[in-house]
Amino acid sequence: MSDDVHIGARIATERKLRGLSQQQLAQRAFVSHSLITKVEQGRRPASPAMVAAVGRALRVDRSRLTGQPYRFADRRDDAVHDLVPALRRDVLAHRLSPDRDRPVRALDELEGAVAAVAGAGDRVDLMVMGTVLPELLADVRLASHSYGGDADRERVMRLWAHAYAVGRGFALNLGYSDLATMIADRYDEVAAVCGDPLVATLGDTKRAQDLLAAGDFEGAEQILTRARGGLEPAVDREDPATLAVYGYLHLRSALVAARAGNADATGAHLGEAEELAGRVDAGRNDYGLSFGPSNVGIWTVGLAVELADGPRAVARARDLRIDPATPPNRVGHHYIDLARGHLLAGHRHAALDALLTARRISPQQVRHHPMVRETVHTLALEEKRSSETLRGLAAWIGIDE
Repeated sequence: MSDDVHIGARIATERKLRGLSQQQLAQRAFVSHSLITKVEQGRRPASPAMVAAVGRALRVDRSRLTGQPYRFADRRDDAVHDLVPALRRDVLAHRLSPDRDRPVRALDELEGAVAAVAGAGDRVDLMVMGTVLPELLADVRLASHSYGGDADRERVMRLWAHAYAVGRGFALNLGYSDLATMIADRYDEVAAVCGDPLVATLGDTKRAQDLLAAGDFEGAEQILTRARGGLEPAVDREDPATLAVYGYLHLRSALVAARAGNADATGAHLGEAEELAGRVDAGRNDYGLSFGPSNVGIWTVGLAVELADGPRAVARARDLRIDPATPPNRVGHHYIDLARGHLLAGHRHAALDALLTARRISPQQVRHHPMVRETVHTLALEEKRSSETLRGLAAWIGIDE
């Protein structure tokens, strides 16, 4: 495998450019020297926590280390990136007067269109998302200037927030973190006037997510703690949507704790989420969170991986029963995490099988996910003679031999 396709090689390059030794970087990033050495050599995949910590220590953006967005030599494979400028332009035009020459769409029609693109987001169908979103956002922006009355205007703002959330998912999947952060700004603006405080609360999770990616664990948890505090008075009313959002905040806090290496806090937040999931009826999907026992079970596996406990992740996955209604993006993410867990546990063949399963379920998610590339690169390095299947997967995601 090429030496420049994994995060460790990029870490080594950035470290050397700053005149730092591996020991000095380890001290600045609060990780072990041996871990830095293994990751730079490609013998251990870099975790999201390490990427965040090293990025902060080196003062470089996460994408500089992950290499995102990933481009492909085949024009057909690379075409999804051509859809990004149009989305960026409409996000930038958020506060401008809309095009009055375009027809104003009925609110029911807009709601159906937003639901459809959200479905494409659940499938991680990036071509559909990128094709539809710019025009849809322009239509919603026009509607925000066209409909009067508090009820209609708030409905438009909720649709706008939902569309922005899908757009952010599109940007994050492709690795355009700057665009994703810009979309979060727009989301906050419309969520604040949409008449639903839970929509605004979900904006806090986006801020926390960006801070987590930047290595600011304390800042991320501060936002999430404040958001939970705002919902706590309403939790006892047993409103399912409130329970779902409150539980999701605990899952996000569990992730922050896991990335910070705090196993006790991770377990505490996970326990709260599991208790809340038991109070939510199966099959609900409030705000697209799919919060419930099945999704929380998926998180239990991923959190064990974040804590670098491969055997526990594999054991939890063995007992997991995923609801058939769970969106493909969540199931695909589970198998990406499970592959990482198997690799940590030394199960190379099982790791490859998990990646192949993820590819069948959510191919575009797999193709653009940095942890997939890390796992594939480490598998290839550890195998003296890589299998044809592994070589095929590596070529498909853009890793050259």
